Amino acid sequence: MFFDPATVITQMDTRLGLVTLAATDQGLSGLWFAQQKHHPDIRAWRRDDSHPWLVQACAELAQYLRGERTGFTVALDLRSGSVFQQSVWNALGAIAHGDTSSYGAISRQIGRPSAVRAVGAAVGRNPISIVVPCHRVLGANGALTGYAGGLGRKAALLALESTPPAMTAHTSAPVQTRTMQA
Repeated sequence: MFFDPATVITQMDTRLGLVTLAATDQGLSGLWFAQQKHHPDIRAWRRDDSHPWLVQACAELAQYLRGERTGFTVALDLRSGSVFQQSVWNALGAIAHGDTSSYGAISRQIGRPSAVRAVGAAVGRNPISIVVPCHRVLGANGALTGYAGGLGRKAALLALESTPPAMTAHTSAPVQTRTMQA
C-alpha cells in the first residue's frame, strides 16, 4: 500500500481503544486501532489535530460510537490501494448499517466470483476501519471471522449496530466513498 507523503494524522481515545486517523487533502485516508494488523508506519506523518477532514471524521466517529449516527459523510481518499482493493472497499461501503455480508457475496458484487480469497485479503487491508465497514463482513456460514482490529472489537461494532440508533439529525447519512487513483 502506498500513502501520500503529505498525509497528516490525529489520534482519538474511544471506548474501543486508541485510534489513529489519517487524512490527505482529498479526504480521510486511514483509521486504525492501536496494535491493529497492517497498521502503517506513521512516524513520518505530521500530526495536525485541526485538519478539516480529521476534525470531521473524529466528530462523526464519536457520534457513531454513541449510537447517534449510522453513516459517515467525510470524504474518503482510497488511493493507497490497488484498483481491485478499491473496488472491494467501495463494495464494503454499500453494506448498510445493521446489515452484514460475506466475502463470497462481495466477490460476486464486484464481478469477480472466483476471487473470494483475494476479496478477503483486500477486506483485511482496508485502511479506514469502521468508516469503510469491513466489520460487517462475516464468513459464508455467518461466523464471526477475522478483523484486523481484533474480533472483540468486531463483535462490539456489530452489537452497536444491532441497537436502534439514537434519534438525532445524523442517523440517515450513508457511507460515501470516493475512489481515487494515483
